[in-house]
Amino acid sequence: MLSGCGQTPEPTAGSAAPPNVQAPAAGKYLASAGDPAALPAGSVYRNPASGRDEVVVPDMRHTALLIGDSQSEPADGWPRLGLAAVGYKVHFCGLGGTGFVAANGKTGNYIDALERGDWKLPYGTPALIVIQGGGNDAAQGATDAQIVANADRLIGALQDRYPGARMAMIGTLARGANYGGGRRTQVDALIGAVAARHGLPYVGVGDWLT
Repeated sequence: MLSGCGQTPEPTAGSAAPPNVQAPAAGKYLASAGDPAALPAGSVYRNPASGRDEVVVPDMRHTALLIGDSQSEPADGWPRLGLAAVGYKVHFCGLGGTGFVAANGKTGNYIDALERGDWKLPYGTPALIVIQGGGNDAAQGATDAQIVANADRLIGALQDRYPGARMAMIGTLARGANYGGGRRTQVDALIGAVAARHGLPYVGVGDWLT
């Protein structure tokens, strides 16, 4: 099942649910009593530890949290397909036009969207967290320092929320330095350096396009 932060799937018809357990209207949240993981899929839960709304996702043991831009947003986006090919279900958070620094007018950059609750992270610990991006940062003229600072903040926030979770990063799709990749290729290498400093596996894609 593919689900995402921008939409909350309805609970399965006929599922056994306690009274009033459903995706709540704006400003109305589920009680924190009991085990939130036992709530129907798609239920929104206000996590008292973070003060943020989180969504109940089934089978978290096999679910990857994918954070990204328009490369990852579509159901047939290559990062999603790659994760599905190795057995993960995907919970996506992000939006086209955004990045580590870039915003798109509908939502903020990755760390701002997370901190102000634009995203609904999954409740529980995902099997894997994957951060993809950088293309919009390259296009909007973000500096190396801005990208690095916000990437560090995002990684730190996710590690605080999901301590011990496996995490990896995917870089910026580009043509390569020798084929006109330009700023996108530079950002791909920059994100790779951030991943290395944090000890995270990294998939560099700065020379994938021809």
